[in-house]
Amino acid sequence: MRVGISIGSSFSTAGPGGPRGGPRSVLSQARAAARASLDSLSLGDHHATGPAGYVQNVPMLGRLLAEWAERPAGCLFLVPLWHPVLMAEQIATLAAMASGPFIVQAGAGSGAGQFEALGVDQRRRATLMEEGIRVVQSLLAGEVVDSELHGIRGARIAPLPPDGTEWWIGGGVPRSIDRAARLGDCWYGNADLTPRTAARDMDIYREACARHGRQPSRIPVRKDVLITERASEAERVGDALMAAGYRGFERAAVAYGDPGAVAEQLAVFGEMGYTDIIIRIMGPLPEELGTDAPAVSVELAGEVRARLL
Repeated sequence: MRVGISIGSSFSTAGPGGPRGGPRSVLSQARAAARASLDSLSLGDHHATGPAGYVQNVPMLGRLLAEWAERPAGCLFLVPLWHPVLMAEQIATLAAMASGPFIVQAGAGSGAGQFEALGVDQRRRATLMEEGIRVVQSLLAGEVVDSELHGIRGARIAPLPPDGTEWWIGGGVPRSIDRAARLGDCWYGNADLTPRTAARDMDIYREACARHGRQPSRIPVRKDVLITERASEAERVGDALMAAGYRGFERAAVAYGDPGAVAEQLAVFGEMGYTDIIIRIMGPLPEELGTDAPAVSVELAGEVRARLL
């Protein structure tokens, strides 16, 4: 089982680092992921988050590619919030800059605030998602594209991704999992999956693949983790985060402890057929762990990876 990272991009602009704190933390974690030889690197996507900070994925990944080798890299795109031509051009440029394969992680997005801020009707997100994927994939294949939904006529982009792209399509309900089987190279399991719900959704996905005659290239799942050298330290912080209602997740959806304990908690997903664990560091972390705690946790993920190979 491979271990990659989706680096958390949320941060407080009121923190000691100010507006530069978030980008610096993301860069620090990317460097730690490179030292740990993690298998893939990606960033998320969110908009209109003020007053809280959120590092935007396209410019930040452009910077991180200078720190990354020939392993896969990519971004999540909330497809309904992007104009397809702009999205395709951003992907193609990043893919041309990357030294290795480029992964497009596609999601429908949620939260009325960011849809309203970008002038997108959230009720149409499923339609916009499907058409957006179709248009972007066609543009990245070098086709001349029209789209009545988006008012696009005769669009074509350059450069094209030199090695193509791999599409991971997220979703947590049967309809969106079916979409991943139809339109993607694989389905990308949500971070809130527990072993029980992960097994259920894996069955839904495999049935959808059989229905559409598709063979997934891989089956990744995202997991929020906290890894420290001493298990007791991670357990103390992790238990406090969960007691405070961490993201509304069940305890079985996250993994924390020392590298051995985290590997044991994640191994169950490999046993049911998931091929890639994409980690994100839990937070916010208490000050006593130090400002470099996220990067330390990422570097320790290299030991988790070694145990899961």
